[in-house]
Amino acid sequence: MSEKYVPTFTLNDGVEVPAVGLGTWQMQGDEVITAVRSAIDTGYRHIDTAAFYQNEADIGRAIHDAISAGDVTREELFITSKVWNDQQSDHEVQAAFRASLTNLGLDYLDCYMVHWPCPSTGRHVERFAALSTLQGLGDVRSIAVANYNGDQLREVQEKAGIVPTINQVELHPGFSQAELRETHAQLGVLTEAWSPLAQGDVNHTGLLVDIADKYGVTPAQVALRWIYQLGVSSVPKSATATRQAENLAIFNFELSESEMSRILQLDNEPGSGRRYADPDVFPGDDVGGIPTPQTH
Repeated sequence: MSEKYVPTFTLNDGVEVPAVGLGTWQMQGDEVITAVRSAIDTGYRHIDTAAFYQNEADIGRAIHDAISAGDVTREELFITSKVWNDQQSDHEVQAAFRASLTNLGLDYLDCYMVHWPCPSTGRHVERFAALSTLQGLGDVRSIAVANYNGDQLREVQEKAGIVPTINQVELHPGFSQAELRETHAQLGVLTEAWSPLAQGDVNHTGLLVDIADKYGVTPAQVALRWIYQLGVSSVPKSATATRQAENLAIFNFELSESEMSRILQLDNEPGSGRRYADPDVFPGDDVGGIPTPQTH
């Protein structure tokens, strides 16, 4: 097993989460089984999935095999899953959680998230509050959300009396989520980036290519290092061992303040912004709908 140093962020409940995890959206069957086993061998300890991905059972098999082989212990892993949008009531959320635990073959989760706020339902506070019951039972270590905006987070704090540990949102060069990150800092919520490589667009971004050449790394590594230096965790998807290793090899160089600032300015470039559905609108009245790229 390869030993790699992966720093952690400490959440507002004291739990530590690795700064880089493995995203598994759109990976199923043998592909995701192989990817998870490879990732664990490479040094990943954070695996991100969701009920909607329909790969929890495959990921559970890979985790079981890795533990049985002595590659890792359960306690070393940080496993995240998420409740899908059509599970709205307290009972439905808890049933969805039990189904995810069963599919993964685990006794507990390290983090459980509300996948999308579904503003048309007006139940974003209620759904998050349902997670606190699970945490109180000891079935999940940290409770979190994904794709919430600042107003929704403040409403959760006001009405539920607690704040999520993490808000997992689309974030990448060209879409730095500056205002939302400031809200997270005020509330003590960790920002976690999904689609941190902007569907691979970072590999063709001139500024990132130039910086990568300077450090002898790839543009994707520059993007992930930039995200890390923002104080943001990330869950890049990768099915290949080589790319997985590259995604972890970002802790032996450091971007300058000038380089960090120049990458932030990509927010103002033509073609910048979201690549996927806007959570302030999605999923509308069809809570079972699928988030598709605009241009998870």
